[in-house]
Amino acid sequence: MRTEYPAKVLLAWGEAISGHTGLRDWLIKNGYPELGIFTFALVNKPDARKWLMENGHPHLMALINGIEGSTEALDWLDRNGMHVLRQVALTGDGERDAFNWLLENGHRELAMLGHKMHVVKRQIDEDHSDPHKYPRD
Repeated sequence: MRTEYPAKVLLAWGEAISGHTGLRDWLIKNGYPELGIFTFALVNKPDARKWLMENGHPHLMALINGIEGSTEALDWLDRNGMHVLRQVALTGDGERDAFNWLLENGHRELAMLGHKMHVVKRQIDEDHSDPHKYPRD
């Protein structure tokens, strides 16, 4: 279960989260498939969520579940010593204190990633509540 990545890879991941499909595909093809697949899982693709769990990346699924408000996922991250990733999840859920904690503790890249995740999840929530985007029968 890999949890450390070079800064360039984190930057590429952030851009992939924001919708850059070329960087998403690059991650998948160049040794970081979990980060590319994560972008699909973040937007609720069941097969991507299943892939993360079946391929040794439960921490990334816990991150997503934590962003979605699962206290069980946040507790799991804590129990497994992933306190920083827990703060990323809280940032992704919109908690400003967690974002500030990441910045104050030298995790600027992770703070930015958490913010990008929050933007994506907020857009999904807005799309689900916009009656103009409901399918017509």
